[in-house]
Amino acid sequence: MDENEFLLKLGDYFFMIFHSLLILFNLFAWLYKPLLRWHLAVLALTFASWGILGIWYGLGYCPVTDWHFNILKALGVTDLPQSYISYLLQRLFDLHLADDVVVGLTLGCSLAALILSVYLNFFRKKRH
Repeated sequence: MDENEFLLKLGDYFFMIFHSLLILFNLFAWLYKPLLRWHLAVLALTFASWGILGIWYGLGYCPVTDWHFNILKALGVTDLPQSYISYLLQRLFDLHLADDVVVGLTLGCSLAALILSVYLNFFRKKRH
């Protein structure tokens, strides 16, 4: 293995861990009160990426996915799915779901996390 391939594989593992943790943070950080403000901010950035950057790059665009998929392509990986969640399900569990199912579940779970975060950040009564 040459140095370039080593660095690409290192990048692959970095993005597998980083992006997976980011997804888990987006879905579940609302559960831990000290992270509520960060959770809302990161979710807002995620939705902005999907929607605003999506105007130019396609709805649901994520730069982290783009960077990771570029590394995978440089490693010779082909037939990458449209969504990163589909990629994770295939790579980690050999689970192949229809794209519309994955997009629906991703959007639904993300919206649920956003609603919970907005409620907990702004509408829940503060207790002392």
